[in-house]
Amino acid sequence: MPIIYLSPSTQENNYFVNGGTEEEYMNLLADKMVPYLDASGIRYTRNTPSMTAASSIAASNAGNYDLHLALHSNAAPEGRYGTVRGSIVFYYPSSEKGKRAAELIADGLKAIYPLPNKVRAEGTTAIGEVRRVRAPSVFLELAFHDNLEDANWIKNNLDAVARNIVLSLTEYFGIPFYEAERDQSGTVDVSWGVLNIREQPNTSATIVAQAPDGAPLTILNRSDGWYLVDYNGTIGYASGEFITRN
Repeated sequence: MPIIYLSPSTQENNYFVNGGTEEEYMNLLADKMVPYLDASGIRYTRNTPSMTAASSIAASNAGNYDLHLALHSNAAPEGRYGTVRGSIVFYYPSSEKGKRAAELIADGLKAIYPLPNKVRAEGTTAIGEVRRVRAPSVFLELAFHDNLEDANWIKNNLDAVARNIVLSLTEYFGIPFYEAERDQSGTVDVSWGVLNIREQPNTSATIVAQAPDGAPLTILNRSDGWYLVDYNGTIGYASGEFITRN
């Protein structure tokens, strides 16, 4: 299953025009992403507010991540304070995977941001969390926290944005999107052999684990005859035909 490095802003001195900080609201956005990530089987490691951009980059590079996702809000340059709106999703210009992820996230945000023509994906070499990260990287500037309309939009739409971003991530990774559900226990029910647990919900996908008859597992979600399951810490997809819900 895919794993991302989730890096909400640690910039505690960037103030929203209507109160609060960039660090506060981007961490709240990450909090709201977590149930959708868990439900859809996307694993993650997350930085902490005590970290810096440099330590977040180092932590990301120390792991083996499929995507680095930085969450930020923006501010207009001096002299234009409060006058600019929009969402920008940055990626490294030579990274095809980073560009694809950024474009999918931008396309998704166009459906919920009030000015879709002001949402774009853009290549850059100027941002450390794009330039210095080993994994494909996306650096999201969600909206302008110095603009009252944008700041209000962020605060009033955190759950919708969180869902939208994770929906785009599932499209990027080629896996189903699931709404957050309560986990349910299950038991493997095969008459012979073992139950294959796969990386994606199709019979040609890589097998990541095999569970014998009677083995307990946790059903995280289900769709189109496939269950997203946790078997002894391994998350993958298995045919619901061979699982009994307890």
